[in-house]
Amino acid sequence: MAIEVRIPTILRSYTGGAKVVEGAGETLGDLLTDLDSRHAGLKARLVTDAGALHRFVNVYVNDEDVRFLGALDAKLNDGDSVTILPAVAGGAFGFAAAAALAGGRRVAVAR
Repeated sequence: MAIEVRIPTILRSYTGGAKVVEGAGETLGDLLTDLDSRHAGLKARLVTDAGALHRFVNVYVNDEDVRFLGALDAKLNDGDSVTILPAVAGGAFGFAAAAALAGGRRVAVAR
């Protein structure tokens, strides 16, 4: 089962700079576990310690928001396309979300 996953710029350090990677899994949670086995640390940027998607991360399966498809339990099929997008917010929260996705590394912000 091949699933195409689009990676946002801020997370490409985990994928060796790749914009798109392939993974496998019957659910989104399975897919993220599979991706983490190949791209260590990626899952921790997307899933909380409590096992839920971070609220500042948006994930879409074939352009459908996974929050309406069962979140990490969202079912996947061969050929699906998954897009990961950091939520866009202004002010301090936006910087906090970007820093969390970057794993505490400094993030350059264009003005």
